[in-house]
Amino acid sequence: MLNELKVTQITIPLPFRLDHVHCFLAEGEKGWTIIDTGLNNDTTRGIWNPIIEKHAIKDIIITHYHPDHFGYAGVLQQLTGADVWMTQVDEQAGKTYWEADSLNLLKKNYNACGLEDDIATALSSDESSFMPQVKPYPTVNHHLEEGMHLRFGKCEYEVIFTPGHSDGLISLYNKENSVLFSTDHILPKISPNISYWFKGFSNPLEEFFTSLKKIQKLDVEYVIPSHGKPFQNATQRIAELLDHHQDRLQVIHERMKEPITVKRGCQILFGDLPIHESRFAVGETLAHLEYLFLNDQCRKFTRDGIWYYQAI
Repeated sequence: MLNELKVTQITIPLPFRLDHVHCFLAEGEKGWTIIDTGLNNDTTRGIWNPIIEKHAIKDIIITHYHPDHFGYAGVLQQLTGADVWMTQVDEQAGKTYWEADSLNLLKKNYNACGLEDDIATALSSDESSFMPQVKPYPTVNHHLEEGMHLRFGKCEYEVIFTPGHSDGLISLYNKENSVLFSTDHILPKISPNISYWFKGFSNPLEEFFTSLKKIQKLDVEYVIPSHGKPFQNATQRIAELLDHHQDRLQVIHERMKEPITVKRGCQILFGDLPIHESRFAVGETLAHLEYLFLNDQCRKFTRDGIWYYQAI
């Protein structure tokens, strides 16, 4: 399918359990366009350098601010002189999330989740380790807006806002060929991480559900994700993702007849995890607890500086 669309997939290894990210290269309106960039590290540099030597890169589209998509954008921009495009909300997130004030707030909030101080420190330190992999920040020349159309390879794509995984995540849709570059919104084998990060949208899981239903209405035939292999039948996969999260909501709701901390909720949903995966698990647990709270299915209160949730 990618060949038919005149798009080249550039797969960049990642040093995580999710061990790769797909970036994409194709001709745009005024030259070559790149979608997403990988982390700023030696592996990424080694992959992009021969590509940018052979192609005049004019535009870099960043689908969202997470490091594996955003991290190398600043360096790529310096090397190519390309314009960078991303949503305004994720530009703001990408340029503030790894700064000291944000990380200090993160540690304070991890403590409020009921995590021991050494774990809260380790989690916020794990986040700070990304700083050299996301800097220098790019200069964002254009903000992506809902309904905007972009030429990428053979086709023109509509920009669709699909928040949930990040507040400013976008997907790219071509109606003629029923193709969706789903980025991290819809993945073939796993659910994208849906986390509450103590700021931004108050109910990211609700946002994710709304975004899934938005794409569901399009009845997309071909899906090209940023992780995993392209697949068919977006509608079926969306139904699976909706069911998965409803099941998780039910599991945690049944276990909170007595008040629970976020830490306890995390153990219920995920068990014990290594540090790097724990930060995703804590964020996702919070997203589910806040969904239940904001949908009047539980109450939330603070005791001794720690948050508790209890089913109603």
